[in-house]
Amino acid sequence: MSTDMTHSADDPSGDLDRLNFWPGLTALPGDGPVTALAPLTGGAQNLLFTLRRADGTELVLRRPGRHLRSGAFDAFRRESRVLGALAGTDVPHPRLYASVQDEAVLGAPFSVLEKIDGFMPRGQLPGRYAEDPEWRRTVAFALVDGAARLAAVDPAAHGLADLGRPEGWLERQTPKYLKMLHGYRTEPAYRETENPRVDAVADWLAAHTPKQGATGIVHGDLQFANVMFAHDAPRLAAIVDWEMASLGDPLLDLAWILTAWREKGDPPGSDPQFQPWEGVPGRAELVAYYARSTGRDVSAFRWYQVLACFRLAALLEGSYVRALAGKMNRKLGEGLHVYARWLWAKASQEMERA
Repeated sequence: MSTDMTHSADDPSGDLDRLNFWPGLTALPGDGPVTALAPLTGGAQNLLFTLRRADGTELVLRRPGRHLRSGAFDAFRRESRVLGALAGTDVPHPRLYASVQDEAVLGAPFSVLEKIDGFMPRGQLPGRYAEDPEWRRTVAFALVDGAARLAAVDPAAHGLADLGRPEGWLERQTPKYLKMLHGYRTEPAYRETENPRVDAVADWLAAHTPKQGATGIVHGDLQFANVMFAHDAPRLAAIVDWEMASLGDPLLDLAWILTAWREKGDPPGSDPQFQPWEGVPGRAELVAYYARSTGRDVSAFRWYQVLACFRLAALLEGSYVRALAGKMNRKLGEGLHVYARWLWAKASQEMERA
């Protein structure tokens, strides 16, 4: 839910008119009619807009894209439910002001959220983040602390006991994403470039699956593209994009974060996602910090790191297959395929560690 750059989206003028006839508008912060819906970056599945009211109040309107894939509405509703449940917790997240499941208003469900004053940490970092390595170090721990805070939330106490099936969750992960990867083989161009490590990584994961630890809310896609850092201090302003949330083992969220980490000895071919990277603590230090914060046994963390690489690569390869089929930008899809190649290499490296 980055709020500092625009992207092309369908003309929202019709939505603006409908919003001004929506009775729920009066319950939102601010006063007066909606005067503008300005497109924002963020989220491949959903459209985001700055909703501006006549008095200058700015909120974020989030709705599924206009060209939908199967299950898009269900994922969107899951996100709204989780955000509502997180109210009052210490997990950094955008406040949910409205969740409208009635498709009659805009032709799809939508939510209205707090507009976060922050930025998505990708590319060249701004201000003190670029100048002060201590800021980068501090915010790295803050990001891991966000995952730890989410892990501490009791799903049942917040109405999320039925968000997923935690029993056997770890055992289901590898077969689920392996089936996804095998399904891509129906695309001839994908078969020609499929990574040879796919089945070997899946076999290792199946053979080394640990017993599941504590059950909690898993964000499911906790990475730099789905967090926002504050401008004025080295602080995690919000975790966003909750449509993959489920109940499972929260150690996956930590492993998912660390797929984006880069340090000496990693496979070549993938640069840090933001610059400068100097000052950022290494994976081992962050895993130890998470263990102290949560009390979790992290002795099997290597398995979670391999699973995170495997699962993320499976999702990226799905986008690549869509690009091959002409359903998304080809250059973008090829870039994701290159990143998936690095993830397969990293997974193999972790498997080989003594």
